[in-house]
Amino acid sequence: MLAREDITHIRELCQATLRQNWREGVRESDATGFAYTCPSPSHYPWQWYWDSCFAAIAWRHFDPARSRRELESLLAAQREDGFIGHTIFWNTPLRGRRRFTYNVISPHDAMTASIQPPVLAWAWRIAVGDPAQVAAIQCHYDWLAAHRDLDGDGLIWIVQPDESGLDASPQFDAIWGRRAHDHPGFILLVRRNRGLGYDLRRIADAGGPVCSEVATNVLYALSLIALGRPSPTKTIVSRMYNERAGLFEPLVRPTPRRTPAVTWAALAPLALPDLPEEIGRRLVEEHLLDPERFWLPVPPPSVPPTEPAFSTRDDTGFLWIRRYWRGPTWINAAWLVWLGLVRLGYEAKADVLATRVASAVQSSGLREYYDPFTGRGMGSRDFAWSTLVMEMIAPVPAAVASSYLA
Repeated sequence: MLAREDITHIRELCQATLRQNWREGVRESDATGFAYTCPSPSHYPWQWYWDSCFAAIAWRHFDPARSRRELESLLAAQREDGFIGHTIFWNTPLRGRRRFTYNVISPHDAMTASIQPPVLAWAWRIAVGDPAQVAAIQCHYDWLAAHRDLDGDGLIWIVQPDESGLDASPQFDAIWGRRAHDHPGFILLVRRNRGLGYDLRRIADAGGPVCSEVATNVLYALSLIALGRPSPTKTIVSRMYNERAGLFEPLVRPTPRRTPAVTWAALAPLALPDLPEEIGRRLVEEHLLDPERFWLPVPPPSVPPTEPAFSTRDDTGFLWIRRYWRGPTWINAAWLVWLGLVRLGYEAKADVLATRVASAVQSSGLREYYDPFTGRGMGSRDFAWSTLVMEMIAPVPAAVASSYLA
């Protein structure tokens, strides 16, 4: 357990970081107001979709009005048909090489043409109120159902790795190969998808590959449940759960030649309130608590060290693209599995996880990710969503309760 003074210190650090990263203004092109938390002042100037959702959840510990403003800024960028891109540029347009390599149709676009894990409704439920009462949020999920649910069964699909938010995760190496996020061919993937308008069905018809990724669908499911829509958890289980391995796996079209690597995403369904208990307990007892794989000194690693692709190197791939999600621990992932531990009654293990993650924050600050063995901070500094550590050391009932609401 953390001492009270340690919790106070982390709380002060989280509040200072969120306030430092806060940006607000009016878009010059159309006078649309915005207010958001940039992920990190040194590296991420824009508004990122799922970063803002996690920041909104953390803001309610300090200034709930900013939680609402953060999410309303995502809605302010929404197209009439409900689409919201994974990055919104506001008054800082694309420049340099990113004009040619980023996920836009035109370099003059106000936001990307790609998505990120659609966690907006769940974040609204936790931090603001009932998302079902907000027409713009309903419209957003209508768009996702119409344009990203390839089979009409409640699962959504992505057209390139970074739409999952997990960028260079090795689960995508077997799917996109040399066009995965940290390879030179990624530029060709972006160019191909741009030419097809980031239209899932056109891309699938052109041979893909396309992927229904586990963590992305968990966050989508949490949002559908928050909206009072039918839960896709049964479909996630029936289509993604490998009973023999006791883990969840992505769906891919066409089927890859190699089996995708095991990553933390295989455990992400622990956050689902209606996940069958026996499956949740198997995820915890056979996998999460395995000290050789996921229960490391700062758990869970984004990739277990038993996987050949595991790496804690904080370097970059092609064209300065960081090789994210290949080993280090990220606090949003830790929080999602923490919710599952609490829901299933593993209170002591949940406390251990919270203490280990918080100790890394205490010693290294709010970093983008952490070495799972040493707790050394890595990646960008003053990273906004790492303030989710507050949800584990000083939880507010709404978020914990959301993991029980089916």
